[in-house]
Amino acid sequence: MQQETTHTPKETMYQILCNMKGSRSLQIEEMHLATIEDYALFSELLDSNGFVDENVLEKLRLNVRALLDNTNGEPRLVRLCQDVLFHPHMKAFGLHQLILLYIDWEKEKLDALKGELEPESEA
Repeated sequence: MQQETTHTPKETMYQILCNMKGSRSLQIEEMHLATIEDYALFSELLDSNGFVDENVLEKLRLNVRALLDNTNGEPRLVRLCQDVLFHPHMKAFGLHQLILLYIDWEKEKLDALKGELEPESEA
């Protein structure tokens, strides 16, 4: 997982590897991560063993298909599906990398929020 340069001033791009050889990768936009967060797509996705395998990827895809039906094809979900979840390169390894990226992204957001709140508490 490495942060790439931005394509637009507001949109940060990330790259995840989709296989162990590193020959396949996907570009992940901040909007993709925000959509995952908004719809809590990773909530209760993993079983107690914590392993990400093809069954977990299929479970996520089925959950998203149901969401698409219930939201009449919400554009952000459709884009997440096209760009990431149903991309031909997305396999279990890629989903694992996406989950790790999402966790790091959430931590960065929390750290930024803490940084904003600290000066107020000192005053």
